[in-house]
Amino acid sequence: MTRPAIEVELLSRWFGKKSKRITALHDVSLAVEQGTIVALLGPNGAGKTTLTKILATLLYPSSGSARLFGHDVVREARTCRRLASVVFGGERGLYPQLTGRDNLRFFGMLAGVKAGEAKRLVPELLEQVGLAEVAGRRVETYSKGMKQRLHIAIGFIPRPRILLLDEPTVGLDPSEAERLRQAVKAARDDGVTVLLTSHYLLDVERLADRVLLLDRGALIEDRPLSDFVLRAGYTAEVRVRGLGPPPLLPVELPEGIDLAHGPDEVNKEWALTLRVARWSSDVFAHMSTILAGAEVIDVDVQQVGLEHAFAQVTRGDI
Repeated sequence: MTRPAIEVELLSRWFGKKSKRITALHDVSLAVEQGTIVALLGPNGAGKTTLTKILATLLYPSSGSARLFGHDVVREARTCRRLASVVFGGERGLYPQLTGRDNLRFFGMLAGVKAGEAKRLVPELLEQVGLAEVAGRRVETYSKGMKQRLHIAIGFIPRPRILLLDEPTVGLDPSEAERLRQAVKAARDDGVTVLLTSHYLLDVERLADRVLLLDRGALIEDRPLSDFVLRAGYTAEVRVRGLGPPPLLPVELPEGIDLAHGPDEVNKEWALTLRVARWSSDVFAHMSTILAGAEVIDVDVQQVGLEHAFAQVTRGDI
């Protein structure tokens, strides 16, 4: 059996003295298979960045253990640093008076990339993250999005077996963000294991094979992305608008259809939102009956996504 890329057992981390202890992680256990992209979700303060920093050997655990390809992040930190790259992004961590190309060369040298390999990799990575045309400019002239892309290139240059990404698309416009997603997918296809932390759920929907959900330092969900989406409890939302009197809803809606909102009336218009558990010919027939006699001017069908599931799982709990 292939050893997991990341193994965490009863991992805890707290800050402060015992009388005023703040627990960031509490007995977290998980395993991440090689060559997969796993998304780490949760509200601010859930422990996502703390876990990422421990895996990156930037922070000691208070108890428990974490291993990268079987190597302990505390006892074998140097080996783990050769296996994993971490990208926190942001405005810091770059040399503003050096060019983008020189920053990449410098961090490649620190990571132990040989000169010949760096000569090949640097232009390739700059092209991959869309910085080839500005590679000769000083980083102090870069926009926030350009700096973020340079951070990503720096994370890729050691050719890591594990990539730890913390909010990778922050500051990127839609085309830049999509370019980055394609780069992450390509890394996964090359066998790289990716742990992705993001509040931007589109990143998770486009990239993740699996979802981990942290709340107050504890792991409360761990399941494949497709299974997590099913936690919403329905397949789609149907938003209907019309003129005149709203439809008269039955006291008990037909099986497979629930009322989410409405009917609401504003300026002689009405609106209601229905939730569909599963599409079928019976559901279409029931909807036709519900809306019979009403003047419908617009119907919008929104397929359930990660955002709906996340809202359902965290409602009242986080």
